[in-house]
Amino acid sequence: MRPRYAPSDFVALLWRERFLMLAVFAVIFVIGAAFAFSLKTVYPASSSILVRLGQEYVYEPRAGDAGRGAVPEAEQVIQAETEILASSELKQRVIDRLGLSRIYPKLADEFTEAPPGEKRIVMGKAMRAMETSLKIQTAPDTPIVRLVFEHQDAKTAALVLNTLLEEYLIFRRTVLVESNLPAMETQRQTFEERLAEADAAYEQFLTSNQIGDFVAEKAALSQLQSQIEQQKYQTETQLQDRVGRLAALQAQMGQVSPEVGLYRDVNNAASDKLVELKLQREDLLGRYRADAQPVRDLDSQIARLEQGIEAGRTTGDGARRIGVNPVFQTLQTERIQLQSEVAALRQAQATLSTQLAQLLDRRLKLAELEPRFQALSLDRDVLQANVRDFAVKEEQSRAAREIAAASNDNIRIVQRATAPARGSSLKKPVLVLAFLFAGFTALCAGLLRMFLRPGLPTAQSASRTLELPVLGAAPMKA
Repeated sequence: MRPRYAPSDFVALLWRERFLMLAVFAVIFVIGAAFAFSLKTVYPASSSILVRLGQEYVYEPRAGDAGRGAVPEAEQVIQAETEILASSELKQRVIDRLGLSRIYPKLADEFTEAPPGEKRIVMGKAMRAMETSLKIQTAPDTPIVRLVFEHQDAKTAALVLNTLLEEYLIFRRTVLVESNLPAMETQRQTFEERLAEADAAYEQFLTSNQIGDFVAEKAALSQLQSQIEQQKYQTETQLQDRVGRLAALQAQMGQVSPEVGLYRDVNNAASDKLVELKLQREDLLGRYRADAQPVRDLDSQIARLEQGIEAGRTTGDGARRIGVNPVFQTLQTERIQLQSEVAALRQAQATLSTQLAQLLDRRLKLAELEPRFQALSLDRDVLQANVRDFAVKEEQSRAAREIAAASNDNIRIVQRATAPARGSSLKKPVLVLAFLFAGFTALCAGLLRMFLRPGLPTAQSASRTLELPVLGAAPMKA
């Protein structure tokens, strides 16, 4: 049967186990006190830095412009800088700079005495000790990172923390500023070699096809063809005009006499004879009478001559002169000119047709070569752009690296570490914890021993358990 207890029973029962509880308390407290007094005083050196967005966090693509200028959030920048501060490489740099004997003399002695195979283990202990002593604290939405380093020597704590900050400013450059200059230079040289090959193929293409400037020649041929076609149309128009005029002129020449009379002399012999006869009659009247026979003979002659003149029997052609018709000569001259012009225009038309055929053949040849030319030109343009871009990026990367190596504008040390005047020790907290733990353990041991004892420990417990009154109790005999 399980005994029943009342609160008043616990005091009496625990008092019964007081010696056990005291022994457990004493052992645990002594061990805790010994551990507490073995703890040494450490001096926490503190420092803080201001972290802002820098050029090294701005994304610069190696090729192309996709995503250029992208930047991370402020919390991501703080997290990245915190990881750099907590890196083992940075701690190793601090140890290498100050020396293990300056920071941890005991580990330095152990490192000196250790065989070559165990030196790395000793160095790992030093790294873990630094990692334990270094505390990095950040706060949300705050660009401040606080660092605390604890050491048994105050000056050493400040020295280690300041050295850590100095090495951090150097180490972060190697982490954030990527050294891609050799790769970019190699890639640029590769593009330059390919560009030289493309230039050689381009020049070979132009030389083999007798082309000076493909684009200029193509444009010139197109413009020249337009001009020649226009001249051909004008020549054909002029030729048709000259042919029509020549046909009309030849028709007119068939209607015009080649020769024409220049002038004609008039024969006045009958009139002169009549005048002469009349003069003779007047002369005879001075010697003869009007009815004299000589006078009547002259009158008869004069009458017959007048009748002949009136009848036209005495009229005859005189001397005549015939010459070239000037109209016919003008028409003939114009015909000769038109024939010459028609021949010249026909020759010009044939020449223009031949030139057009040659131009068309050349343009067809260029059209056939254009895909090859475009491919070669595209290769050259792309390679030239790549060489130019990589040269620019190479110079920018070199400049960015040199600038980053010379300054850390986005990282500012707000407060450098100084040797702390007061140290901190865990002796009192450990003693208090040892006391409380010893008391709790002793109480648990007493309760365990109390519950494990057989029988009914008190008369009240027996009365409650058996539900019977206890009339008397006798003390336990030894």
